[in-house]
Amino acid sequence: MMIINKYLPVPRQTDSELWTAEKIEHVRRLSLTGKPQGIFERNGNRVLDKVEFKLKKNPEMTDNPTSSLSFSFSGIDMSMPLYLGDMSYGALSGNPNITIARVADMTGTLAGTGEGGLHPEVAKHKRIFVQWASARFGVDAKTLTAGLGIVIKIGQGAKPGIGGHLPGKKVTKPISLTRRIPEGMDAISPAPHHDIYSIEDLGQRIAALKDMTGKPVFVKVAATNYIPYVVAGIARMNADGVIIDGHGAGTGATPQVIRDNVGIPIELAVASADNVLRQEGLRDRFTVIAAGRVTSSTDAAKLIALGADVVSVGTGALIAMGCVMVHKCHIGSCPTALTNKIDGTREMDIEFGVKTLTNFINGFGLELMNILDNLGIRNVRELRGRRDLLYGNGLSEETLTILGIDGRVEDSPVKQGELWTKRIQVYLHELMNKGEPVITSMGSTAPPDVEKPGRISDWLRSDGAQVTRPPIDPYREDIDTSFYLNHGKIYLSLPVIYDITSAPEKFRNAFSWASLALSSAIFTDETNPGFEDISFSYDGKGIASWSKKPFPERYYVIPSSLDAVEGLVGLDVPGFIVDEDEGKDDLELMISRLDSTLKRNGVRYYYDIIAKSSKLRDSADVFKNLLLGADSTIVSYSLLERAIGQGSEGDLKERAFNVIAGMKKEISLLAGAAGVYSVQSSLTGNRELLRAINLNPKTREILRVKPAGGL
Repeated sequence: MMIINKYLPVPRQTDSELWTAEKIEHVRRLSLTGKPQGIFERNGNRVLDKVEFKLKKNPEMTDNPTSSLSFSFSGIDMSMPLYLGDMSYGALSGNPNITIARVADMTGTLAGTGEGGLHPEVAKHKRIFVQWASARFGVDAKTLTAGLGIVIKIGQGAKPGIGGHLPGKKVTKPISLTRRIPEGMDAISPAPHHDIYSIEDLGQRIAALKDMTGKPVFVKVAATNYIPYVVAGIARMNADGVIIDGHGAGTGATPQVIRDNVGIPIELAVASADNVLRQEGLRDRFTVIAAGRVTSSTDAAKLIALGADVVSVGTGALIAMGCVMVHKCHIGSCPTALTNKIDGTREMDIEFGVKTLTNFINGFGLELMNILDNLGIRNVRELRGRRDLLYGNGLSEETLTILGIDGRVEDSPVKQGELWTKRIQVYLHELMNKGEPVITSMGSTAPPDVEKPGRISDWLRSDGAQVTRPPIDPYREDIDTSFYLNHGKIYLSLPVIYDITSAPEKFRNAFSWASLALSSAIFTDETNPGFEDISFSYDGKGIASWSKKPFPERYYVIPSSLDAVEGLVGLDVPGFIVDEDEGKDDLELMISRLDSTLKRNGVRYYYDIIAKSSKLRDSADVFKNLLLGADSTIVSYSLLERAIGQGSEGDLKERAFNVIAGMKKEISLLAGAAGVYSVQSSLTGNRELLRAINLNPKTREILRVKPAGGL
């Protein structure tokens, strides 16, 4: 067996990362020395990165700060406001779970066990919060009373609206015994708790667990659209506190389309939740733990000033123990033995982990104390909610208002970055090979928080249902992704049409065959023999005919131009195909304006709106255009070519089939996460399921989408 007892070199980073080499190096210095390394400031893309303290330019840093971090909540004494993640036995490989629990005892912090049952060595340590999640893996009375408290997990930031996911290849015998599930089988938790479908149901579970154990009960939720109301409801149901897990948080395994496109940032969620709790008189004796993307003591201090009591560090703790950020936790072959499957080939040395993680926590605490000293604050409790100490640089006025801070207003340009990033291209390659939703791990690197936005949809986030309404489980329940166009005359099994006008013949044949097999459709400039009944045949002069005989339906193909919208009302056609490549305005703006105009004139029901662009990249772009008002979308050869590559016609048919099948399943995931059974009846034009992250107000108003964190 290989024992990992030292740091491995960090691979060269070739793509955008939240955890840059600089941040990893900062964590490693803390972990090797246990001493403060400086107040870590940077210019990142997150909202939190654009918030700073009103400190003097060169704050003093000392190894002996004088402020205090100690406080108590729910009868638990804390040496500092630090909670060590919620990382399950199975997601982690055993020794890291033991290390985290041992270090929590040694440092007077707290550790979450995650939902994978309780490792017997972890159960020996007392400063743990045991998780009660939807699958109830390994949960019984003995488990629930093992620690200082209980966490009812409703959702998490990496996968709002769906359940936990442990790939079967990582379910080896030790995990099987602890979770009480068969070896080698995917452990996919139900999306909802099947005994919690309302805030009142949650109140009953809180009361029952308190009565059974005598322990404080917290509720873990993802940061989503209605987070202020969800948190207020949890407080009213007599929970002791809440863990809010922000968009893009780390995880052992999650569908990429969910991780990158659902939920809102932790900083906006904490600020809005704290405001509502104060307004409703619920803030006292209720603890808010902020989780997701806490990369430094500086991040922690900012979140506390925005209203958190405690911050949760998960990925940072893994980096302290050696993580090199290769985003392959779900595969089970972690080079640092932190998230590998337990098969006797590789193991992290517990003593090495204890030493580095303890140093990290001590150094993290000293840095936080230095921040307090420089702010003139004696105890960390005095920092909570001190928004007056913060200043925003380059944020929209709406975002500053939601955060409740002063700042310099700046509306960022909508399109700043690359469209076809490496992340997107790797995703497309996996989709065409497997035909299943692409699974990934660790935190999101998607725009606008890490990568720069390539189009308007990159600023938008979808909702994840929780507590106030249940999600629909796409792994166990059928979600209807079908669309009927022209009042039922045209049937599509998913709201995606494939443009093959510029494709070579073998690509045309592959997508024609796959579209026929899966009840999709093609958009073509000439008749493809044998596939006429699934074709929009475009004449290149503004007319696309659906080839139903003897009377083809004639759709107008129009440029994406906002100034042309009003003239479309009253035209005698079944609908419009809005072509972004032929217009001057962004597709999202045109779709939203056209949908709104038709509704205002009372004629929306009579027209189909189909969004067409060579810049639609994935299922998420499709989904967001539906929410803005489209009935369907046409994705171009730009996506198809990147997805299926080269090969024989037989290979291309299989890949084309996988792309269509995979997109259908990913749309089901997004819909289910939002609590939607039927995509067409519940999603088209349902902007309430979208939120905008610091998007400039002019663009946001045309979209008619609310700002994230707003009420």
